[in-house]
Amino acid sequence: MPELPDVTVYIEALERRIIGATLLRIELVSPFVLRTVDPPIDSVSRASCVGVRRLGKRIVLELDPAHDARLATHDSRRTPPDSRRPSPVFVVIHLMIAGRFQWDAKIARPLARFVFDTGTLVLTEAGSKRRASMHLVRGEEGLREFDRGGLEVLAATPVQFAERLRSESHTVKRALADPRLFSGIGNAYSDEILHAAKLSPMVLTSRMTDEQVARLFQATRATLQDWTERLRQENGEGFPKKVTAFRAEMAVHGKFGQPCPVCGTPVQRIRYAENETNYCARCQTDGKLLRDRALS
Repeated sequence: MPELPDVTVYIEALERRIIGATLLRIELVSPFVLRTVDPPIDSVSRASCVGVRRLGKRIVLELDPAHDARLATHDSRRTPPDSRRPSPVFVVIHLMIAGRFQWDAKIARPLARFVFDTGTLVLTEAGSKRRASMHLVRGEEGLREFDRGGLEVLAATPVQFAERLRSESHTVKRALADPRLFSGIGNAYSDEILHAAKLSPMVLTSRMTDEQVARLFQATRATLQDWTERLRQENGEGFPKKVTAFRAEMAVHGKFGQPCPVCGTPVQRIRYAENETNYCARCQTDGKLLRDRALS
């Protein structure tokens, strides 16, 4: 699932292409992807895109339906300038595990196409599980429904981070990936953060020392900033094409059995449901192998 670094780079690429552009229409190829009926997608035809933002792991397009209509219908003698202007409409897109964006790509069966006067944004999804979703909502109040409340670590102070981390007692791995606690972090980057912080994924947040919390705060910020910059350099001015949770340069995530880049010890794993936690026993758990229920 794309996390903060990939979503950030997606947003920056979209800003260069669609801010100020007119959305001519949304073409739903797979109707299931749209999870709302009001406002209808036709209501944003000819709307201007005035913003793109990240909301956790979601990507949000802000559309102004009044871009053309307000100039044609406004009567300044009788109506204050903005009193009849409709609320913005937000398109909220969650890519989930296999959803991806492409720009001006010829895809036979995408989920949807957003046809702008500057090009076409194509929403695709690999596999057959169809988890990606799109919602249309009116105004900031409607958008707040999708805000899970996670702390934005790159904008937080050490005190705010510590308070949020200790607000509930969980394993630190679970806490980092909980969207109610921290925004934009998932399975992949939590592995990388914990390796950088030299912390066991199973340590309880309620038992962490101040020094461990401070180390985790620094590792979280550094990891997210470093990977965002790497992806910016990789994509340049182009549109992101290699959006994946598994990268060759990662230290431990997806590297089970491969040598840790710090100490050379084989990377270990804990598997549960469809997720896998990767860690280095020497760097993170004092050499102790954590119980893997899949192998027990």
